[in-house]
Amino acid sequence: MTETALLDELCLRVAAMTGDVRELIETEVRRVAPLATPTDQHRLAADALARLDGLGELEVWLADPAVDEVLVNAGTDIWIDRGGRLTRVGELTAQPLEHLIERILGPIGRRVDRTSPIVDARLPDGSRVCAVVGPVGVDGPSVSIRRFATDVRPLAEFTDPVGVNLCREVIDARCNVVVTGATSSGKTSLLAAMISALPAGERVVVLEDTAELPISDQHVVRFEARPPSLDGPGAITLDDLVRTALRFRPDRLIVGEIRGTEVLGLVQALNTGHDGSFSTCHANGPLDALLRLESLVLQAAPTWPLAAIRHQLARSIDVIIHVARSRPDGGRRIESITEVAAEPDADGGERVSVLADIAPHGSLTRHARLRRRR
Repeated sequence: MTETALLDELCLRVAAMTGDVRELIETEVRRVAPLATPTDQHRLAADALARLDGLGELEVWLADPAVDEVLVNAGTDIWIDRGGRLTRVGELTAQPLEHLIERILGPIGRRVDRTSPIVDARLPDGSRVCAVVGPVGVDGPSVSIRRFATDVRPLAEFTDPVGVNLCREVIDARCNVVVTGATSSGKTSLLAAMISALPAGERVVVLEDTAELPISDQHVVRFEARPPSLDGPGAITLDDLVRTALRFRPDRLIVGEIRGTEVLGLVQALNTGHDGSFSTCHANGPLDALLRLESLVLQAAPTWPLAAIRHQLARSIDVIIHVARSRPDGGRRIESITEVAAEPDADGGERVSVLADIAPHGSLTRHARLRRRR
């Protein structure tokens, strides 16, 4: 009997029994494969446990600490992100992806179906799962499981000594910082590194859509937004959390990502004495980040004049740090550290001056001294 047939037989036997799945598998594997070596029996039992009580063929990749993200396309194709590179590693054959999605979401009380075909949630281990099923998933269900490091990387892994010193100067000057970059460029990792460099004893209030920042050994209060439930409880948005956070006396306010109406509350908070705060934003560069924030404020407050929005942003945000994946190794590196100045330019916008950028040899080159907060 082939190994696949043995696995199918073992799973069929255990599925028909009641009791602890692990104990049942350990007992039945010796009956299904009595002539197999202990090593082969152990592997067979592990595969059966993954299929019956885990995530089947995805388990091996989720157990690999070098894998940052596991993706399944169109119900079958398995891809992994390891070291910044996407690789196709096989197909789902043992179980339908819909069953695995149900197994993932069941313990956290979430569900996905045709009436609510998209779900974005945090798993108990801190991983972030996004699942899409039909009719939105045209070619079949798809899922992304993105893992987040529990260890905080030092600033030196993102830049050279010039960049590290400049980041520390930004922190000490209590500048309001927005970290920008593309998806999976290292924004969250860099933000965690900067938070870990904050002075000891400062009270940090962290607000996130999905809790993913690895933070420890600090005076931290953490809040997480809640999506609306089909069963009745309403959503608690980042906008709600920003207003709540101001009542918790933050020395530093951290907003995991700006993407909606919370930008208005954040900008107003940064303009009312909450210096030294941080956030992230998806953008291709510093100027693109300002334009994106400008459009978000305009959506949240459509009656505000554009000139007033630009002036408010320039007075609220001091520094934009842009991070990107380097090629060809896929490492995350700081590309520029940019200061936002309040003086208008010829087009009525706000002038942006570069404090540091990437030199041809790949290290940060300092251009100017940081304008300290008044």
